[in-house]
Amino acid sequence: MSLTITTVNVNGIRAAVKHRSEANRGLLHWLAACDSDVVLMQEVRAEPEQARESLAPALDDGWHFAMSASVVKGHAGVGVLSRVPITAVRAGFGSDEFDPTGRYLEADIDSSLGAMTVASLYLPKGAAATTAPKDVAKYEEKVRFLDEFGTYLDRLRRRRRHVVVGGDWNIAHGEADIKNWKGNLKSPGFLPHERSWVGALLDGGWNDVARDLAPDDDGPYTWWSWRGKAFDNDSGWRIDYQLANRTLAGRAVKATVDRADAYDLRWSDHAPMTVVYD
Repeated sequence: MSLTITTVNVNGIRAAVKHRSEANRGLLHWLAACDSDVVLMQEVRAEPEQARESLAPALDDGWHFAMSASVVKGHAGVGVLSRVPITAVRAGFGSDEFDPTGRYLEADIDSSLGAMTVASLYLPKGAAATTAPKDVAKYEEKVRFLDEFGTYLDRLRRRRRHVVVGGDWNIAHGEADIKNWKGNLKSPGFLPHERSWVGALLDGGWNDVARDLAPDDDGPYTWWSWRGKAFDNDSGWRIDYQLANRTLAGRAVKATVDRADAYDLRWSDHAPMTVVYD
């Protein structure tokens, strides 16, 4: 049997579930129609009870839910929705600085493919390398996160079970992952040290399963700015992806991005990114 896993930055769960129009009925309508067994969510931006209230129809329909909120109200927050019962949950990755910020959550499930750990990640955006104090602080914060999290991921991939980390990585690894790569060489998310960090993960045993399935394709992009004509022109970034350890990566058979048909049909500035494992 196959297992379908989706990752999506919901850009605020309470906003995402809103019924905007008959054509755009929000996250809950999408969730009811999707074939996913697991949905990894980022930027929930709510307390657990608020998220559960927003997701009540889905939970009543049988979805299991776990989340990690940030100590900063209305910021970050990650969650896991699963049609398969969740057997264990771990918030954070052992970091005194970042565990309280709602950026990483693991859930264990007994899937149709065997024992599996699914994880939802919301990696800091960071900032460009300028001398402005605010940029310096954000740049250095991301560096610290990458250092700590990279060490943790090296241990995680060695677990004797299937492991997948999906989320908003806030890093476009290669030129094919960003439409205007030449104009963003000094932008956070496409800086040399960020791209090298992802490259080291891939060299170290993790697999970017969507890229493995379509090595020569541009995109498909998963995030577009709300501003200007970025979405209409498909001037996006591929920053939402799933890294799987080798035991699971070999079972990836299909990867898709559920891009809305029009700008006003979006319920987030990110699109759901889905992988089928068989």
